[in-house]
This record gives sequence, structure tokens and C-alpha cells, in this order.
Amino acid sequence: MRILLVSDVYFPRVNGVSTAIETHRRGLAQRGIDVTLIAPAYDDEPEQQGIIRLPGWKIPGDPEDRIVLPHTMRCAVREAAERADLIHIQTPFSAHYAGIAAARARQIPVIATYHTLFEEYLHLYARHLPEAWLRAFARRISRSQCNALDATIVPSKAMEKRLREYRIESPLHVLPTGIPLAQFAIGEKSAHRARFRSRYRIPPGQPVALFVGRVAHEKNLRFLIDSLAHARQTTPELLLVIAGEGPAQADLQDYVTQRGQQDHVRFLGYLDREHELPDCYAAADLFAFASVTETQGLVLLEAMAVGLPVVALAEMGTRDLLEKGRGAIVPRFEVADFGAALAALVANPQRRTELGAQAKALARSWSDEDLTDRLAELYRLEIAQKTETKPIWKAHSREKQA
Repeated sequence: MRILLVSDVYFPRVNGVSTAIETHRRGLAQRGIDVTLIAPAYDDEPEQQGIIRLPGWKIPGDPEDRIVLPHTMRCAVREAAERADLIHIQTPFSAHYAGIAAARARQIPVIATYHTLFEEYLHLYARHLPEAWLRAFARRISRSQCNALDATIVPSKAMEKRLREYRIESPLHVLPTGIPLAQFAIGEKSAHRARFRSRYRIPPGQPVALFVGRVAHEKNLRFLIDSLAHARQTTPELLLVIAGEGPAQADLQDYVTQRGQQDHVRFLGYLDREHELPDCYAAADLFAFASVTETQGLVLLEAMAVGLPVVALAEMGTRDLLEKGRGAIVPRFEVADFGAALAALVANPQRRTELGAQAKALARSWSDEDLTDRLAELYRLEIAQKTETKPIWKAHSREKQA
């Protein structure tokens, strides 16, 4: 089985889409599935087997990302599709339309993963346009794109429900990404904790609430900063650590200063996923997450896999993780309530230990091993179904060419 993954984003650009793609690439390759990825080039990435990098331009106002010209993407995808049995699209930009065109030309199945709920994002980046218009536009584009596919993968039940409301008629499959549990099986936690805290000069006994993710407006980080201020009324030593990069960092740093929290919020920037990030999780006392637009929330799973108790809002894709109430406290969407939950957990080490053990057990049920098996089976079913419905004259024509 030969799979072509197509995306407008990939490492070194760090986000949930890149993480999901890498999880798929590794897991599928371990199962003997031939995987090729087409993605943008960012700087001077070394050549890597199975990855085709395309030149792209920096996006004004968003230097982290690259845009590949549609013609460049179409040509590359069309050529690579000649050796593919299925195309799996990861992003809804140039990659989507190139993947659709190549799949139709080859008459092979094409599916996509709906990673990002753009309806909830666009108004944060196009503030000069009416929010209602932007939401309607995002729904219309999503409906058109998904209905052009053989199937769409959604990472949570909440996302499936939302897309059904868009009147999408093509099949939807709920299939989370999963996480590589081995990467976060850090063994003796205290050594990792001490090493990380020493490196970043965090006192051994200071309580730390951690956020990991893109430093962007849609992550609701102002809410976290305001909640920290409320929590510090009873736990004044509490430190909020924000690990990640993003376009909102300068704005948020100004906001922290305006709120007088500059000594209690630390922006660490990007952390290496293989070594620094697991250490960072181990160094924290709890994980704080306030995004209300996540399609899944992979960082929640990563934190839980290390045994971190979680304080989070259960909205959209995070509901599937948090609905059972294991390993997490789910406050109301109010600063005072969220801040009180942070303070209460900091003050109760036994409760943190109990929730951490529950979180670790819950994370095991989201192993990338099981979920990659389900993805591979979906590929097989889509390929078999497309082969059965392919016009006979097309099949005979290909046999003669072969």
C-alpha cells in the first residue's frame, strides 16, 4: 500500500498538524506501508527519505508559515500520485486542491483530516470583516471541500457533530491521532524535573502551571493569564510557564506587563520535542488549558501521559478527553472559577497525585499504536471501495499500459 500525504505545513513549523503527520508517518512505516509526504521547505532542511520539500514564500505577518504556489504544489502532487494508491490531504489550502485534482486524474481515493475549525479562527485574524460573514464563509468552504472527498477524518465526536451541521454529505470518520506514549514514558520523573528547573532557573519548590502549544490568540491565553492573577490571590507563588512560539507572543507579553504579572509568567519559546518537552512536562505541577476551539488537543494527552493533572475547559475536541472526568478538573468558562481550580489544585498535593495517576491511565487508551492500526484499515477500505467502483474501461487501459 502506497500513501501520499499532502500538506501546507510540516516541521520545523510546530503545531498539531505537523505532530499528527509525523505520528502517521512513523506509525504507518512501521507497518510496512510506503508513505510519501509533500510539504513546504522552510529554510535548509536536510533531505529526508520519503519527504518532498517544495519552495515556499513567507506569509506577511506570519513568518512561521510558508505558502507554496498552487502550480508548484499541483505539479509535485500530480507526479507523486503516479506511485500512490491513496492521497491523504492534511490542510485545506494549496494541498487540498492539488490532492483533489491528482486523485481525480488517477481515479484513486482521496481523503482528508479536518484538523482546524476555521469557523472559530478567522475573525481573530481578519478583525476588520464582520464575524458572522467570516463564519458563514468558513462553513461554505469546508462544506465544498469535504463534499469533494471520498471521506473526511475528524479527530473528535464534537467535530463530527459540527461538520454534520455544515450539511456535509460525504462520509465522516471519527479517528483521533493518538500520541507516541514511549516518547513520554520518562521513568523517574524527579530527575527530569530537577534538570529542567535548573536549566530555566525555576526554584525546586515553586508551583508551576504549564501551557504547551502555539502562542496564538485562538488558544485563549489571555484567559489563562487572567486566571493566574485570580489564583495568585491565595497562591501568590504560582508561576505560569508558556512553552511554544506564535504570532501573539509580543502582544501577550505586553498584556502580562500591563497586568503586573511579568514575574509570574514565563515564555520559554520552542522546546525540542524529543528531549526538552518531556522534561518540561515533568517539571510542572499541573497543566492548564483554556482553548475552546481545539479539534482534539494533543498536548492534553502528552501532559496526561507524563502524569500531569489537568485543569482545562471541556470545549469542542477536548470533550472526548475530559468528559469522563478522569485526570482533570473542568471548571466553568469563567476566570474566577478557573483561577480557583488552579489554586485549589496547587494547595492539594494528594489530589494532584491522584489526578496524575488517572491521567496517565487515560492517556494509555489513546496510544498511537492502536489508532494507527485503525487509520491503516481505513486506507485499505477506501482503496478497496474505489477499486470496486472504478470504470472497467479505465482498469483495462491501465493494465495494458503496465
